[in-house]
Amino acid sequence: MTKTNPFILTPMIPDEYFCDRGKETESLIRSITNQENVVITSPRRMGKTVLIYHCFNQPVIKDNYLTVSIDILHTTTLRELIMELGSAVFKHIAKRNERLLKLFTTGLRSLSGSFGYDPIQNTPTFDIRLGQITAPEYTLDEIFDYLERADKPCIVAIDEFQQITNYPEKNVEALLRGKIQRLVNTHFIYAGSERRIMNEMFYSNKRPFYQSATLMPLAPIELDKYADFVTSHFKQAKKDIHFDTIKSVYEMFDGVTLYIHRVFHDAYIETMSDQTCSTADTIRIARNILLQNEKRMQEMLAFVTEQQKELLYAIAEEGTVSRITSSEFVRKHSLKSASAVQSAVRKLLEYEIITENGHQYSIADPLLRIWLKQRHDISA
Repeated sequence: MTKTNPFILTPMIPDEYFCDRGKETESLIRSITNQENVVITSPRRMGKTVLIYHCFNQPVIKDNYLTVSIDILHTTTLRELIMELGSAVFKHIAKRNERLLKLFTTGLRSLSGSFGYDPIQNTPTFDIRLGQITAPEYTLDEIFDYLERADKPCIVAIDEFQQITNYPEKNVEALLRGKIQRLVNTHFIYAGSERRIMNEMFYSNKRPFYQSATLMPLAPIELDKYADFVTSHFKQAKKDIHFDTIKSVYEMFDGVTLYIHRVFHDAYIETMSDQTCSTADTIRIARNILLQNEKRMQEMLAFVTEQQKELLYAIAEEGTVSRITSSEFVRKHSLKSASAVQSAVRKLLEYEIITENGHQYSIADPLLRIWLKQRHDISA
């Protein structure tokens, strides 16, 4: 029988293959069971979604709550958010039993034309289309009212929540906050990878969501704990790997879980029983991952100006930059001027190619940073 690769790359991870996050799991579950809304912030690919699914799968949540999770990064309007939310509520809550289904079909009167029946599967269907959402606020009220009438408390997780700030509709934040604050049976987890925007949304007294949720920043898993996870699973399969090899991969990708996991996922497959995975092996695997993603990174930079690229190369070389408009930084990297750097920073933050945390600027995606640094080293 083939043994499961313990370095699972999908968000749904069985408990035995879930690495650490004990404190974060405990904290999130405590907040949920304490009827709090929660804000989870971290760079992308750090494991926000995995943590949420992990908590949703724990007996104390699974047995006592109804849970829904949506990712709205790809949405561009409030109507699209409502479409995602309505579909997820139908799939994960309404279809659980006849009572919840009947309540859903009778409660969403504005979308009555979306309901159907699949004779092959012998199941009801809910095929919501954007054009059917003619009164977004009314439909949102219907969905929230349905959640309020469910027979268990509901938890709604919205991933990449900062995306609502890009919607063309006016006052989306105020609209959502006004409706959410009246809910009793439903609480929310707002997850976001743009920490600067998320912090502004929840910690600026000028914004509707000001102090409406408990903030939970998600840092990288500690190296020692991650190393213990890797070595233990290698040993269970009669394979070996040294701490220095794990550390080199961890540092290469700035502790970003998905990329590190991907390296060890492949290393686990390639390392035979009674063999040792070396640093050279993980470097080769990391290079292959880089090659597989090269097209994506080229496309990311297709709309970036030459001046913005020069700044990206400079940040990639430094790793992290604090005084980004200082004359020292500008001279060292032969940049045009401090004002030109400032203009480029604004655009790169807007494109989400760089990130800013506590006045520290870095490349948002560590894979892009490695790729840029390699290109710069070759051209130098």
